[in-house]
Amino acid sequence: MHRIDLNGTKIMRNDTSKRRTAGWITAAVAASVAFGLAGVTASVATVDSVAAAFSKTAIAHNSERAGYGWSYGGGQGSSGQGSSGSSSSSSAQAATASEEKGVVVIDTNLAYEGAQAAGTGIVLTSSGEILTNNHVVEGSTSITVTVPATGTSYKASVVGTDATDDVAVLQLSGASGLATATLDNDGVSVGDNVTVVGNAGGTGTLVAADGSVTGTGKSITTQSEGVVASESLTGLIETNADIQAGDSGGPLYDSQGEVVGIDTAASASQNVSDGYAIPIETALGIAHRIESGQASSTVTIGLPAFLGVEVASDASSSGYSGLGGASLGYNNGQSATQGAVVGGVIDGTPAASAGLTAGDTITAVDGTAIASSSDLTSALAQYKPGDSVTITWVDSAGASHSASVTLTSGPAA
Repeated sequence: MHRIDLNGTKIMRNDTSKRRTAGWITAAVAASVAFGLAGVTASVATVDSVAAAFSKTAIAHNSERAGYGWSYGGGQGSSGQGSSGSSSSSSAQAATASEEKGVVVIDTNLAYEGAQAAGTGIVLTSSGEILTNNHVVEGSTSITVTVPATGTSYKASVVGTDATDDVAVLQLSGASGLATATLDNDGVSVGDNVTVVGNAGGTGTLVAADGSVTGTGKSITTQSEGVVASESLTGLIETNADIQAGDSGGPLYDSQGEVVGIDTAASASQNVSDGYAIPIETALGIAHRIESGQASSTVTIGLPAFLGVEVASDASSSGYSGLGGASLGYNNGQSATQGAVVGGVIDGTPAASAGLTAGDTITAVDGTAIASSSDLTSALAQYKPGDSVTITWVDSAGASHSASVTLTSGPAA
């Protein structure tokens, strides 16, 4: 998970890979909350992947993507129960065989970002359907899933993602006979004993930490920072169990050994450790929509269509713009032509094949006018990998161009 000081200094997400860099949080936050991403540095922990401090996923700090800073949003949460600020009740120890049942380790490669990530997942079916956090696989170009109980590894594909609610479903290739997790169906209450299990530190070994439920219906909110827009999660389970970097996507067990939530976020200070999990019934509801192929404004089925250009976000001079990787990267350029200014083109992508270069301004997609980077994102989000579209642009000399391209599969949304 991410670690942040209560005085409002740097915060990072809770992954074990250095996928994202530090964000900032306001000093007025009473309890600092970090999102469960992939990346840990020497003094900053994140929940789903680990970074520079771990040789397995070591990446220079400045190669991380812009990080999510989570602030405590909503006091007692939408349900109004519980309180925050309890100390973690115990340290982590090796997970038992029963705690490992139906739990997997996830390793991802983020080729376009030159980074890696690691996290945890929950086995839903014996044929290899995996439930995890979206931020564990976000931006990934390849995913490997390992069953620690057997040491067997599988390649995984993305069935679908929901970035808004931070849920993703994966499918393992060639898997059969896998042990599945036991899921809870009656919820939790404040005071219930719980156990966090996950790939803490990105070591590939599952560990467990005990605690209790300190709140339900909690809300956390990100503060917009760099290339990352503000986002919110609601209805979360709060616990004082010690969620660590790499735990994201792993199970929060009740005292009966049933999964009540997906470990997702955490805050850490010298004296306080609060963790947050998505209730399993919430995550399963989203997973079922993904399984049925119900795409929506929040749910992406499979991998998104990918053009391969870098553009500026509309909110600032640099940043990621685009759903599903429709646009990726940074651009500080300006253009007198209304449209999406290309800051760079990724080699081997449809944009490169079409002849787009840095400094060009995309003005239309299949005849639909593009006035901004968000327009480009929205336009490309309507297509699937393999679709052919016509891109119109104006180069830096003012000459107009048009080319038909076949969109490819992008990194996970």
